Amino acid sequence: MERYSKGDEAAFAELYDAIAPRLLGFLRKATRDHVAAEDLMQQTLLQIHRERGSFIPGARVMPWAYAIARRLMIDSARRRRVEQRLFSEAPADGDRMTYEPTTAMAAADDLLHARRLEGRVQRRLDALPEAQRTAYQLLQQEGLSLKEAAEVLGTSVTAVKLRTHRAYQALRAVFREAGETP
Repeated sequence: MERYSKGDEAAFAELYDAIAPRLLGFLRKATRDHVAAEDLMQQTLLQIHRERGSFIPGARVMPWAYAIARRLMIDSARRRRVEQRLFSEAPADGDRMTYEPTTAMAAADDLLHARRLEGRVQRRLDALPEAQRTAYQLLQQEGLSLKEAAEVLGTSVTAVKLRTHRAYQALRAVFREAGETP
């Protein structure tokens, strides 16, 4: 990476051979979608290429590459959530539900309750300090192990455990307030 960051274009092939398998495995495990993982892999490599001049000589390459990949995954997930929200809130005329009094009302009540609870959980998650929120997302939403999350965050496994524990406490409080059992 140091050679590549200094302009040695031939060093990219060696860099690719060294990091691509681990990076792709990380992305596949996190996304559980091979196509999305490969797209994110290409975006990560492009970002590494663009940011190669900012690489600090002597620094470890994998945590830096994982951090870039993680940011791209988060951005991608946010875009998907916005797109889903936009398209799910405006049903087409042919997609309207037919009226079934008992089932529809029970389903609507459950859906309303679930959406309210989801909103509360998301607001609480958004209000968490960045370190706690990121640790939680890496473990719970991206499926990384404690060790992998620690590598991505550039910290210890103990620090990741502490951050996620605090995030869990905050999220459990939402369920307690709603009268749910987490």
